[in-house]
Amino acid sequence: MLQTRTLQVVMGTPGVVDLLPHDRSGLLCKDGDYLRPTSLFLESIDRWTAAMLFDDKARGTDVGKDVEGLVLSKTSGMVSGIPVIERLVEIHFPYCHLNWFVKEGEMVSNMDRVLSIRGPSSSVLSCERILLNFLGRLSGISSHTMKWVKESSGIAVACTRKTAWGVLDKWAVHVGGGLTHRLSKLDSPMIKENDLASFVPPMNDLELAVRMAVRSIDIVSNSSFAIIEVRNTGQALSAAIEWSDIQSRGNVSDRIVLLLDNMGPDKCRKAHESLLNSGLRENCILEGSGGIAKRDLKQWIGSGVDLISTSKVNMAAPIFDFSLIIGDL
Repeated sequence: MLQTRTLQVVMGTPGVVDLLPHDRSGLLCKDGDYLRPTSLFLESIDRWTAAMLFDDKARGTDVGKDVEGLVLSKTSGMVSGIPVIERLVEIHFPYCHLNWFVKEGEMVSNMDRVLSIRGPSSSVLSCERILLNFLGRLSGISSHTMKWVKESSGIAVACTRKTAWGVLDKWAVHVGGGLTHRLSKLDSPMIKENDLASFVPPMNDLELAVRMAVRSIDIVSNSSFAIIEVRNTGQALSAAIEWSDIQSRGNVSDRIVLLLDNMGPDKCRKAHESLLNSGLRENCILEGSGGIAKRDLKQWIGSGVDLISTSKVNMAAPIFDFSLIIGDL
């Protein structure tokens, strides 16, 4: 079973957030070591790298004199993307050598040294833009995620599958202290509104449809991370009742994730209280989602949810600005 543990790096200090199945970082690096990416992570890096190299017509050669390029931060924030850039240079620019002045998840300030790249001028110049693109986007996401986490008052923050760079986005969210959520559609079952439509009986009883959907979950393969979208307290109770029955019959202790979609903090609080009063709250993980803005995070305090999920931690992240200055060796 996947170890659900998140390494949260804020201001350069690691800590452990609450254990939730939404943390899939164990599928991206081995034993929490960012310098030991898994094959899943490496395959994603290679796909994105190949596309960028093709578009930029970039390649590594040994032409030209040896030079050193120094990458400097041009703002303050959190660095992310070291395993991606290490892979880029190792595979495609073998004549170059990297020297890092920071670690993954470390904070930097304006004009801090981040890394140096040494090698033939043809390779360093060819690698420059792709390296900075990776470093800028991923560091931007980790820095932005860190701000969400700091303002969430202890409520865990997860991204969604709405990404620009897939697993790479999710890695940067993890570095910033957020939760990756599902890495792919096959990572865990998520029954959403369109899926529920196939379960709706002739009388359009959505609460019954929710129970039928929960009943369809393969608990042998998916009990540790199963998600169902609900839109009101009645549907939340129906899902929890059905899951509680499955737990008692199948000797399952894992909790089901109830994705409280577009319910807002007040309605989520009512769902939480109803589940609590019905003795079903301990069977569920409550995930608030839909239309969540960073400026409204304090409204979620006391809402009863275990986490919130939003695409804004990665899709709304500004690019972190770095520059590369080349000099002779």
